[in-house]
Amino acid sequence: MKLYDYLLKPTENPLDNIPEDGGFSAIFRTIACIGDSLSSGEFESRNPDGSRGYHDMFEYSWGQFIARQIGAKVYNFSRGGMTAIEYVKSFAEANDMWSKEKLAQAYIVALGCNDLLGMNQTVGTVDDLRDDYTENPDTFAGWYGKVIQRYMKMQPRAKFFLMTMVRGGDADYDAKVAAQAQLMRDIAARFDNTYVIDLERYGPVYDEAFREKFFMLGHMNPAGYLLTAKMTMAYIDYIIRSDFKAFRDVGFIGTDLYD
Repeated sequence: MKLYDYLLKPTENPLDNIPEDGGFSAIFRTIACIGDSLSSGEFESRNPDGSRGYHDMFEYSWGQFIARQIGAKVYNFSRGGMTAIEYVKSFAEANDMWSKEKLAQAYIVALGCNDLLGMNQTVGTVDDLRDDYTENPDTFAGWYGKVIQRYMKMQPRAKFFLMTMVRGGDADYDAKVAAQAQLMRDIAARFDNTYVIDLERYGPVYDEAFREKFFMLGHMNPAGYLLTAKMTMAYIDYIIRSDFKAFRDVGFIGTDLYD
């Protein structure tokens, strides 16, 4: 065994190394994935009349690919079309997602597509995340903050991984992607135990060549969701290897034990 093989290289970027076993992401035994269709393994079908069907098939979600790879319990706190505002106002409560029994060691939060592209919601800034999150204003940042701040209050020592949207090659689209990504970076800089899975900066561009291989109509195909799982595990592995000390007490999250 060469310990050097497991340590961060001086010039290594987050997705340079894709460990087939999930790497150090496996230290988490409970993970909650909060997101929309792209977190739900959603496939699109084409009906005989030309209309499209939308199907959340959670066993194909990147969260469940992660679960099978590292043997962790992974919750799909997601649904096609999900927004931060709907999550807070109705979805989480209706589906028991604030339950103490479902608290996790890690939260991967992937919201923004429907909020910014579908609803055309104002992005807002990190200043919209108030000390009392119930007072956050009506912006994407404000509602997104309500999601993560409530879980932070419920599980104070959990690790939060904020996933950016991914570039698509279109200027207007990529401008919104960049705005969401910068907000994620600003939020991570504000809170402890909060990190960015920065696919806007380090992930592939979802251009025509990518979509030909990994999409089925407007959503990913099975290979696309598996690839997303591999990127997510690799990025978390990179974050852990960047600061092993910050993750040494993961096993104590949700307990009254301290190192």
